Amino acid sequence: MARKLFIAATGQDCGKTTTSLSLLHLARKKYQRIGFIKPVGPKPARFQGRWMDKDAALIAKVYGLEDDIEWMSPIVLQPGDTRELLDGNSSSEQYEKQLLEACAELDKRCDFLIIEGAGHSGVGSILGLSNARVARMIDAPVLMVTGGGIGHVIDDVHLNLALYQKEGADVRFVMPNKLIAEKRDKTLHYLSLATREYGLEVHGGFNYSPILAGPTFQHLAKLLNLPMRASKEQGMRIIHHVQLGAASAERVVDALDFSTLLVVTSSRDELLVMMATLYHIPEYHERLAGLIIPGISPVSPITQTILDDSDLPFMRAEKTTAEIFNAVTRDVSKITAEDKEKLNLVQTLAEQYLDFDRIDAQLG
Repeated sequence: MARKLFIAATGQDCGKTTTSLSLLHLARKKYQRIGFIKPVGPKPARFQGRWMDKDAALIAKVYGLEDDIEWMSPIVLQPGDTRELLDGNSSSEQYEKQLLEACAELDKRCDFLIIEGAGHSGVGSILGLSNARVARMIDAPVLMVTGGGIGHVIDDVHLNLALYQKEGADVRFVMPNKLIAEKRDKTLHYLSLATREYGLEVHGGFNYSPILAGPTFQHLAKLLNLPMRASKEQGMRIIHHVQLGAASAERVVDALDFSTLLVVTSSRDELLVMMATLYHIPEYHERLAGLIIPGISPVSPITQTILDDSDLPFMRAEKTTAEIFNAVTRDVSKITAEDKEKLNLVQTLAEQYLDFDRIDAQLG
């Protein structure tokens, strides 16, 4: 039988998958057979000819778990599945059977098994398989990942904990994530005091990292469904800042920070030409990660020629500047198997910040 840990969260984008990647990296140093399962997968993706949740596919790629993919994503929700359930054309019992069979198989095959929930504690309730209920069904201790801070973290933990307690699940750990480095020790101290009454142990997660938080140029191309004019290396560049090219050309240039994505409307010929020219200068090559060029009006032929002849990465979007800027700034970047820089950083930070042996010792 495997030692099991259920990775829960107080909400979306707290860092569940990053935590799973980290703990599996550390577990691999101690255990011969590691495993992963995403019981309820709300984000379908094709992987090796089958539908899987995208997080399960990511873990399989990163840690070479392809032999286990039959069981790593037992329930992959497709559009219309919940309506089929409510219409009586499928059953909660069938979903539960699939989940339990997959967990049982991985329990036999692995020494250490991570079970990753989806979203907050109630996600999956429409199937009768909320995160809280799944954790209780498979008898896995729960680690709850949260954001940084103190007051709102305790509020979120208290709210989510109620459902786990109702289901009889065993929540043992809280892991605040995206901590502010200079406040890390103080935040963990006060969270430990605040969670003491619940019998929870606080384990510090990662400090906030602009590298982990930032998207790549390629990620944004997929997000916006746009072709990009960029090399593979340029596509994998991590964007640290997003800037709107609305001011004068001189002020826009002065405001460029390290690895900036610049959103410049198609009618700003002088700014587009200036960016294409500056990109050849090493200082601005470092500052400028690429352009997104929105706008209904076409780029002028001479400006388009200059862009095409430059090495500057860009995407053209026949949408308004507001639509593009809002979509980019609202996006929360997710790690992919191709994000080697991020994956290496995650594993390095895991060794630095996460006390795997302490967590593992409390799973028995």
